Amino acid sequence: MTFNSASFVVQVAALLIILAALHKPFGAYLARVFEGTTSSRPERLFYRLAGIDAGTDQSWSVYLRSVLAFAVVSILAVFGLQRVQDLLPGAGLLTGVDPWVAMNTAISFVTNTNWQTYVPETTVGIFVQMTLLAVQNFLSAAVGIVVAIALIRGIARTKTERLGNFWVDVTRTSFRVLLPLAFVGAIVMVLGGVVQNFWSADVANHASGVSQVIPGGPVASQEAIKVLGTNGGGYFNANSAHPFENPNAFISLFQVFLILLIPSALPYAFGRMVGDQKQGYTVAAVMGTLWLASVSLMGWAVASGQGTATTAAGGLGEGFEQRFGPASSAIFATSTTLTSTGAVNVAHDSLPPLAGGVAMVNMMLGEVAPGGTGSGLYGMLILSIISVFIAGLMVGRTPEYLGKKIGPTEMKLAALYILVTPTLVLALAGITVLLPDVMTNAPSTGPHQFSEVLYAFTSGANNNGSAFGGITTSGPYLSVMMGLAMLLGRFLPIALVLALAGSLARQGKIPASAGTVPTHGPLFGGLLLGVTVILTALSYFPALALGPLAEGLLK
Repeated sequence: MTFNSASFVVQVAALLIILAALHKPFGAYLARVFEGTTSSRPERLFYRLAGIDAGTDQSWSVYLRSVLAFAVVSILAVFGLQRVQDLLPGAGLLTGVDPWVAMNTAISFVTNTNWQTYVPETTVGIFVQMTLLAVQNFLSAAVGIVVAIALIRGIARTKTERLGNFWVDVTRTSFRVLLPLAFVGAIVMVLGGVVQNFWSADVANHASGVSQVIPGGPVASQEAIKVLGTNGGGYFNANSAHPFENPNAFISLFQVFLILLIPSALPYAFGRMVGDQKQGYTVAAVMGTLWLASVSLMGWAVASGQGTATTAAGGLGEGFEQRFGPASSAIFATSTTLTSTGAVNVAHDSLPPLAGGVAMVNMMLGEVAPGGTGSGLYGMLILSIISVFIAGLMVGRTPEYLGKKIGPTEMKLAALYILVTPTLVLALAGITVLLPDVMTNAPSTGPHQFSEVLYAFTSGANNNGSAFGGITTSGPYLSVMMGLAMLLGRFLPIALVLALAGSLARQGKIPASAGTVPTHGPLFGGLLLGVTVILTALSYFPALALGPLAEGLLK
């Protein structure tokens, strides 16, 4: 297979143009959703049924407790119902899911990771797919968005303890954003050839007398929210490389568009909600620059095909879908790892080593370009606060961000946020490589074996969900370790973000002065870009040197 540079450029340009055109109108709509005070009739009915007082705002600690309580109940429900799958409708001959796999899957889908240690076609039935996994695709995406909104409110509000109501925010996100967009996305996918039916398998009898079992199910409806909510869990084991999930090049590009749509529009909503649109444009510009740089680097790495494995295979081909080609696969791999999606239309284990390294670095950046639904924005705002602190040190001023003082409390919370994920990735990967029996689950040898383990924990702690497919994680040790990585990688940062939002909301607004460091424009954007890249390099470069860099430079 050859890399088509013209196709690559056209697809990248099309995505940038469409997303730029939708940035303002869709971002403004998101802002109206969360700034509004009225509720629709379905929302009011839901509040009554759930016993929610929609008029009560919550402090950051109550907001956090709501997030955690919601997660605990969701994990227990998804785990328990998987275990009794054989008693549920649509299971067919399938039995209850293995407890380690069920535990890992429950954590995975609730944390928006969607790491899959199982083969969906032979492990879970239609009921589990539709009422457990697809529902969590909506809810986990909604949680990420509302945490970002809570941080925005913390920046915008003054002298208050209140950040909004978690239950109201999740309801509005689901009813007004995710459900309508997923419905439209599913219709487009059905028209484009994605399967949508209600039988788990059909038997085709060929004229030769050979019978073939053809899997089916409500694929398009799950596929739409899978990519829109930056979830990534596939209905089939091959994920978006499966022709029933992703039948052609148009649908493949449409899936990338849905992956990037909400994260790329949230910066405009941020600017509108804080009353300074330049702030949103600066954040969006940095996100766009990182995405463009990464997709260009990925395109180069795929086209050049360095590495002994690629050379031995005679070039690109194994692990790549012929109907997409390397150019489309490079764009998909970049977008899915720069967000928390993790869906794949190419086997990431089959990428040339340096291209696999780019995918890994994308996750190590914190998935902020433009990142997951909500998580990308709040990650970038944390980096903005750190950038303001550094700028304040350079000019000898107390750092301020949008009229809020960045003092010791705020910096401690921001610093802990930055340290959580690298600590989880490096500590858990380091422990794992010291256990020879566990390392047999990654059957490769040399640098690539280490890359498989490093990729797995990078993906889990960053709530991405993609994998170097050579590693098997369904055993007790890796199921538990990956579960810890996903849980702590999701909820520790959320706790720190909400605590920071509460600290900022309690402050009054400081008027801008001649010494105030502007937090918009090319100068600050360049600083923010540099801080993002440098923090990632300082945290992960030694580990990358032992894995994908060593592998890619071997001759």
